[in-house]
Amino acid sequence: MTKIDDLILFVQVVEHGSFSKVAEINSLTNSVVSKHIARLEEDLGVQLLYRTTRKLTLSEAGKVLYQGAKNVKEAAVEAIDAVYGYAESMVGNIKMSVPTISGDLLLANTVAEFCNMHPGLTVDMSMRNSFVDLVGGGYDLVIRTGDMGDSNLIARHLIDSQWVICVAPAYLQRFGRPTTPEALVNHNCLQYAYQTTGASEWEFKGKDGNYIIKVAGNFTTNNAGSLRKIALGGNGIAYVPRCLVYQDILKGDLIDIFPEQVGKKLGIYAVYPFTRQAPLKIRLLIDHIRESYLAIGESF
Repeated sequence: MTKIDDLILFVQVVEHGSFSKVAEINSLTNSVVSKHIARLEEDLGVQLLYRTTRKLTLSEAGKVLYQGAKNVKEAAVEAIDAVYGYAESMVGNIKMSVPTISGDLLLANTVAEFCNMHPGLTVDMSMRNSFVDLVGGGYDLVIRTGDMGDSNLIARHLIDSQWVICVAPAYLQRFGRPTTPEALVNHNCLQYAYQTTGASEWEFKGKDGNYIIKVAGNFTTNNAGSLRKIALGGNGIAYVPRCLVYQDILKGDLIDIFPEQVGKKLGIYAVYPFTRQAPLKIRLLIDHIRESYLAIGESF
């Protein structure tokens, strides 16, 4: 126990007039309480209490210490009361980070909707593709795609993101449609640099498991939105998460050329620091995000 703990025990002894009562309140033994009061007296070099078999009496030094120490106790109680039940409240701020694609397409509106449902809550959401330092950056929640290898974090699976290979009709009119994945080596394949497997390594399903076709092209970017626009302009073939181009495919502005053969699928996870129990506001926000993903699950 610290000196602050000793001061709080001292105040309790004065207020209750009994070592045994204080021991009972704090689930300690009488001897432990006595030792800590004795240590406090030794550290201060004064006697604080006169002890008889019937009662405790404050010394002059004890009276002076009690006047100051009771403020320490009151401040500690107020601090505890201020946060008691905070983990189960829907107030305060949540700092979170999400991938750019998910943020633009879904999460910005989803999180804003959640804030409107809980007026005492605010959310600071940053959108970036790089993996942030969740603990070092003070984040309460991060949405990530791909492998979750950090054992100090809790990752809850939300949904799987299927990738597609898509192209604008204008490109096919000029250069023809590749009929097999292997034929892609003869086409201008736009490359999305934000990939752990490599921008030029496109994954397909095979009889003996997934395999890789190494492609090439004249344009690489780490911004999925830019890649989509370039593909829509008929400038090449893109390999991207389906959610990014789902509406374009439905409208016919882009064509999914290998709908059953693309092998890449990445999990989307809600990640938060390791804790026995995530606060209620984090748990409910994760539930709300998951429900939003599932509501448009086909597009992912």
